[in-house]
Amino acid sequence: MIFQETSLAGAYIVELDRRHDMRGFFARAFCGKEMLDHGIRFEAVQANISHSSRKGTLRGMHYQGEPVSEPKFIRCIRGAVWDVIIDMRPGSPTYLQHIGVELSADNGRALYVPDRFAHGNQALADETELLYLMGGTYTPGFEKGVRYDDPGIGIDWPVPVTVVDQKDRNWPLLGTPGSANT
Repeated sequence: MIFQETSLAGAYIVELDRRHDMRGFFARAFCGKEMLDHGIRFEAVQANISHSSRKGTLRGMHYQGEPVSEPKFIRCIRGAVWDVIIDMRPGSPTYLQHIGVELSADNGRALYVPDRFAHGNQALADETELLYLMGGTYTPGFEKGVRYDDPGIGIDWPVPVTVVDQKDRNWPLLGTPGSANT
């Protein structure tokens, strides 16, 4: 695994270290020891798969509030997504800043998303699937979110949005009562 730090402290892009031979290649998709060697304390307790049927489908931006912990390690196993994270840690030098990265079955990239980061993605191809390794389990009542189109964040989604869940459309804008940062 090849780790690339991002501009958001604690978040990493993780590339496959492919070992090629006449059969194709072999690569370690996840290794807790290698994560720890890079200062990342992450123990997967659950694995989820997300399937988006249509290009342009948008999911997010979600995270769990205190005291629930839900870091994640995300890899695209079919198709492609534009994967976005937002630093939701008050007091962080990168609070409310975001990054986006293309994850695809072809490029083999994964993204490590630390605790207290909102996460979302947009399918760049039909029939796209993501594998999520979760460092915590979803806890009803602690879910928080940021609107995917919040002008205070300014995410530039690469393709027109075709499908968005009603819940994701209804997250409050930053600075309004009930928003993630008020």
